[in-house]
Amino acid sequence: MELIDYSTSVWSVIPPILALLLAIATRRVILSLSLGIIVGSLMLADFNILSGLGYLKNNVSSLFYGEEGLNSNNINIILFLLLLGVLTALLTVSGSNRAFAEWAQKRIKDRRGAKLLAASLVFVTFIDDYFHSLAVGAIASPVTDKFKVSRAKLAYILDSTAAPMCVLMPVSSWGAYIITLIAGLLATYSITEYSPIGAFMTMSAMNFYAVFSILMVFFVAYFSFDIGSMARHERTALESTTHFDVEETGVKGRVRNLVLPIAVLIVATVGMMLYTGYEVLAADNKPFDILGAFENTTVGISLVFGGVSAVVVSTICILLDRQVSLSEYRTAWIVGMKSMLGAILILLFAWTINNVVGDMKTGVYLSSLVSDSLPVSVLPALLFILTAIMAFSTGTSWGTFGIMLPIAAAIAANAAPELMLPCLSAVMAGAVCGDHCSPISDTTILSSTGARCDHIDHVTTQLPYAILIAVASILGYLVLGFTLSGLLGFITTGVVLVILVFLFKRK
Repeated sequence: MELIDYSTSVWSVIPPILALLLAIATRRVILSLSLGIIVGSLMLADFNILSGLGYLKNNVSSLFYGEEGLNSNNINIILFLLLLGVLTALLTVSGSNRAFAEWAQKRIKDRRGAKLLAASLVFVTFIDDYFHSLAVGAIASPVTDKFKVSRAKLAYILDSTAAPMCVLMPVSSWGAYIITLIAGLLATYSITEYSPIGAFMTMSAMNFYAVFSILMVFFVAYFSFDIGSMARHERTALESTTHFDVEETGVKGRVRNLVLPIAVLIVATVGMMLYTGYEVLAADNKPFDILGAFENTTVGISLVFGGVSAVVVSTICILLDRQVSLSEYRTAWIVGMKSMLGAILILLFAWTINNVVGDMKTGVYLSSLVSDSLPVSVLPALLFILTAIMAFSTGTSWGTFGIMLPIAAAIAANAAPELMLPCLSAVMAGAVCGDHCSPISDTTILSSTGARCDHIDHVTTQLPYAILIAVASILGYLVLGFTLSGLLGFITTGVVLVILVFLFKRK
């Protein structure tokens, strides 16, 4: 079936905007995504119902099976979610969640410490955003629950440290992907004064949104800076007497039964990422190096391997303690998988509408709004704004990187070569910003899942913080564009953010 081309039409933004507005207005995510998918399918089929249904069928089936066979990446992500649900249930039924919470309570004296623990774990799990959101959620939730930290606050901490840290670190799935794109762009424009990793590190220093998102998380955790609906969720959590208590199982668990499976989860996942990357390098007769391995790794398989390893270790710990019956163990598997079904359903719908948005060429249309006839000094700020809108509409940072980095490089190469890296860093920052704000972003969905928080509650409570940092970042990129000084841009972003925080805190 030949699809209608909306690449030059403002109508291309209708399906994602419809889904986003309905989700926020009605709080019914599945219904909102469904309407966006249906409208987009009909538009692509020129409103022929039968053709639209055929397109929708092919779209949904491609989530699992495409022209090249099984869609192993999507399948592996779903398997990892199920495995993590099982692992969480096993940690609960074995009493290790409660034991860890009691152990942490002796060392962490208050809510501030619980929040800082959750935020600090990003320095261990920065290897991948999916992995971070789900693994840290499993580790930190017993402690944050014990100290009555709201699920919305935990989801914010997970989401606002996941992508921002991954996009700054060269040794991560994000960093490897971006370095690959940068290498191609540097070769295209014959730029030799930077190596790809050198350019990446320079761009990371100018990624104002990502840097200040992480700093904001620690500020919020330490000073309880709660704005908008976050304040209401925190009050509700503090007043709760039952909902945020760690589940009692009657089993006297051990801390090691939580620490060992989580440690195995991290080590096995990272080890498999290096191994799958090594296999690709070896097949291409290239020498092994860590960055090259992460650049060529297969994230989905690595996550599943880590998940299986962690479940096996958790099972061994349960068998050694002999405190959980076979029926309780079997029930934990069922309960764990059921707990992830809602998140998987939302993720499937999000993937489907992302395919629709891709076929509508929403990203192509939005990228066409950039003009190389604008004053060159405003390019970084303009690219940040446009990239944020694109990532918000499409729900994907990686897809936005793929579209916008080449466009930003082309504009900078022709109009202002000295702004090449500032423009590329603005794209990186804008993609993370839009991804943070978007209800259809898979990282946003998985952060809600990791914290066991209502998805729309997470979106609405995180949005005010994202907007504050985005406003400060825009001004920082304006200063960067006019002065060509990353340091002045960084200072400007920080000063503006401090002023905005002061005004909101005073209010």
